Amino acid sequence: MRRFLHLHGARNKGGGGGGGFCYRHFKWILWFSISFYFFSSFLITHRTNNPPSSPFFPKPSRALIEHKQSPHNPNGNNNSGSLFMGMKIYVYELPAKYNADWLSNQRCTTHLFASEVAIHRGLMASKELTTTDPWQADFFFVPVYVACNFSTANGFPAIGHARALISSAVDLVSSQFPFWNRSRGADHVFVASHDFGSCFHTLEDVAIDDGVPEVLRNSVILQTFGVKHRHPCQEVEHVVVPPYVSPESVRDTLLKSPITGRRDIFAFFRGKMELHPKNVSGRFYSKRVRTEIWRRYSTDRRFHLRRERFAGYQSEIVRSTFCLCPLGWAPWSPRLVESAALGCVPVIIADGIQLPFSAAVPWPEISVTVAEEDVDKLGAILQHVAETNLSTIQRRLWDPAVRKALLYNVPILEGDATWQVMEALSGKLDRSHKRLSISDS
Repeated sequence: MRRFLHLHGARNKGGGGGGGFCYRHFKWILWFSISFYFFSSFLITHRTNNPPSSPFFPKPSRALIEHKQSPHNPNGNNNSGSLFMGMKIYVYELPAKYNADWLSNQRCTTHLFASEVAIHRGLMASKELTTTDPWQADFFFVPVYVACNFSTANGFPAIGHARALISSAVDLVSSQFPFWNRSRGADHVFVASHDFGSCFHTLEDVAIDDGVPEVLRNSVILQTFGVKHRHPCQEVEHVVVPPYVSPESVRDTLLKSPITGRRDIFAFFRGKMELHPKNVSGRFYSKRVRTEIWRRYSTDRRFHLRRERFAGYQSEIVRSTFCLCPLGWAPWSPRLVESAALGCVPVIIADGIQLPFSAAVPWPEISVTVAEEDVDKLGAILQHVAETNLSTIQRRLWDPAVRKALLYNVPILEGDATWQVMEALSGKLDRSHKRLSISDS
């Protein structure tokens, strides 16, 4: 450009004073034009882009657009932080019929399926993990409580309404927000905290026949059900989570009986042990495992086996060395959490079970696994462990980090169960539409 200006100026020098004047003004006009061009390009490139409209990405509402562009948004990218790689979750505010109405029954927040409530409450109390701006979210949490409907006949959770309730919630969020449709639900998260998880039925044969609801097949399911082999009820992106045990009840029990206190019960189990275990579907409850435990060891003085309910049975767990955790309808059991949290070595009798949070909880080092077919050898197996490496197992089991990782707290505590859920979700950020959009731009 300098050469161009020099030549242009040289040609005009022969024209007298008028040529020098034109040369000086032409130079400034050219510099101004080039500067204006680059400045305009910068503004065009860096302006905020709204998502395109398409059949898979409906045009967002005016309120959402204005919220996205608001300079006062407190949860924008500028303050995303490094927690879980800056992951942010948007929690849908659904009508009360999907969640809050169920809380009229106090059991909804305390029974073994209550992780659906605890995770929701934990997220609502966390400003670090959540965002009020859905455009900045990596995941969308859909708070539908499906295990809070208790049968009047037997008092057990009844989830026959679950599929219809979830389908209704999906219809709602997909019609009022653009986020479900743009990813077909791939970045949306649900909780299925009951027997066979995302199949939403308490009997395995029916659950298998029904499978995962079509509307959820692309989503992420937080579910208590998990096995190491293929199973129709986990043929969906999922995270295995622990069943709910009240952290307050564990704390109160340990205040009365320290975790390192006297353990005068060798092996303990209290719960359903049927002599004739066939259920209504013709299958045997617990695959007959609990029945065999009762038949083989009910008269063995080393075993403290009880079939009756007892509200204060945590006081028995904290006195026990080994706590039996046989499968029930499904492989998992709240006893896994209760025994580990109260320092009783879990004895896992559930072939192929997938245990929660293996990265945070060293299950092989803090528990004993017995094959279902070896129940008749249970006494000898536990006696051998007691005589060899029991103290090593207990030392690892009594690490406070183990207890914390299995209990849900509100607000969320670093390292607790909800924290572990977030850790698992952060490993699935390749499902985040927001991040995919950024990487493609």
